[in-house]
Amino acid sequence: MRTNISIKYSLLITIGMLFSLSCTKDFKDINTNPVAYGPGTFDPNYTLTTAQLSYTGSIDFAYDTWRGNLIYSATMMQGLSTVVSYWAGDKYLLNPGYTAAYWGTGAVGAYIEQVRPIVDVVEYTKSDPKYNNIHQVARLWKALIFERITDLYGDVPYSEAGLGVYTGNLTPKYDKQQDIYINLLKEVDEATNALNESAGDKVTGDAIYNGNIGNWKRFGSSLLLRIAMRLTKIDETKAKEYAQKTIGKTMIDNKDNAFILHDVAGARVTQNRNSQVLRGDGGQEHYYTKWSKTFIDLLKVNNDPRLGKVAVTQLYLDDTDKSQNNAFITNPAVQKGMPNGKDLSGIAGRDVRQDPTFTTFPAYSSISPAMIKQNGATFILTYAETEFLLAEAAQRWNIGGTAAEHYKSGLKSAITYLSQYDESLAISEPTAEAFANANPYNAATGLQMINTQYWLHTCTMLDFYETWCNWRRSGFPVLVPVVYPGNATNGTIPRRFPYPLQEGAENGVNYRAASAAVPGGDNLTGRVWWDKP
Repeated sequence: MRTNISIKYSLLITIGMLFSLSCTKDFKDINTNPVAYGPGTFDPNYTLTTAQLSYTGSIDFAYDTWRGNLIYSATMMQGLSTVVSYWAGDKYLLNPGYTAAYWGTGAVGAYIEQVRPIVDVVEYTKSDPKYNNIHQVARLWKALIFERITDLYGDVPYSEAGLGVYTGNLTPKYDKQQDIYINLLKEVDEATNALNESAGDKVTGDAIYNGNIGNWKRFGSSLLLRIAMRLTKIDETKAKEYAQKTIGKTMIDNKDNAFILHDVAGARVTQNRNSQVLRGDGGQEHYYTKWSKTFIDLLKVNNDPRLGKVAVTQLYLDDTDKSQNNAFITNPAVQKGMPNGKDLSGIAGRDVRQDPTFTTFPAYSSISPAMIKQNGATFILTYAETEFLLAEAAQRWNIGGTAAEHYKSGLKSAITYLSQYDESLAISEPTAEAFANANPYNAATGLQMINTQYWLHTCTMLDFYETWCNWRRSGFPVLVPVVYPGNATNGTIPRRFPYPLQEGAENGVNYRAASAAVPGGDNLTGRVWWDKP
């Protein structure tokens, strides 16, 4: 049985973390613990729950989700489109505060809300056999956290991060991304193999699989595959070596999907982060943020059954009224995506109201309300992603079965998993089977097919960080860049987030060395190590 995030003790500890985080203001708090834990007071299960929840986004009003996942990643990848003025992503404008949001500050962001608690769990449990399984789960979760951080920024504090309370070092070095990746592969491989289904130590603070070790072993192998496949452009030998290790051990169906079900009772602390933004809790995103033309057109041209589920028109009828219209329209024939890179400036070529596609804003397709429920799911890693990656491994190296088999499984599961958002989004197995049969795998264009479907799937997961990462790795789908006046990239789609300027003041020596080492410069067009041109 999947654990809902509303478990009482989990909610209490998370709210406690909220109060402690609201008081932190400077860098050293990222590396020191705000609670004087002792052997009699610290339960690593509570802290694991906190790290799992905070991976879905900051408890401070979706701080990083709003800026990093939605404003930047979603629109750069042409999954979403908007004319809200401060959404800089698909205009390729640089807002340093927004690109730094995922890294965070002394109060919010990945380092203080994700890294610090998971490092506590890993450190506290590493020498006590009675905590074997939670220790291995924590190692996997730590790898998951750092994979995203390094994918967004490149070289980052890793080996010394979050250890200030243990070592006294408050200015951690930036590890090379190459070294981080080699260590992530080792950690995930070792932790997955060390999980023991026969052991007596139950992982009681697990909001993903409710302590089911079999699920965690399959999660670990699937995560290992994703980490390995990141290296296809830079170290194909290493990618193949570790992909081979996962064959026959990855997720086996949508029941293995890793996601967190949120809860309304804890307000912003426990509610779904994407919903907080896309329902307009903070601005007018409800009315002016839509599925992109690129996304809707791709579903439409293939008569994809997902179109009638994930997109609706006439959901919000007024920019000042945030109540949803219950008579929204799901008819695939009327769905229409909004072009990227538009605004409300009144300037020809830029103002969306002058675009040939424009009639009214409600006529553009919104994300289905079933996907942005306050108590809805945040998807973390799925069977469909894993099957698409296995398809690519089979296509590249002829390992682990046939590319066609994995591609078909990935496509079908990417269609049927939508019911995990809400039963109203369910698409039957026969419908998914018929669509997959009508759109069979073609090895001649295999890599493009696989990674285009990966793009579509991660867009429907609303995990646009992963959409951006895999697009940078694979180059598919081929996206036409936006040309917007004053952009910071010379009209090219950004490749990474620059380092936070705050790091210059708080960890200056290490920051300056890392900044100077970024291939292409510490800007939106620089590249992380694995993103080889």
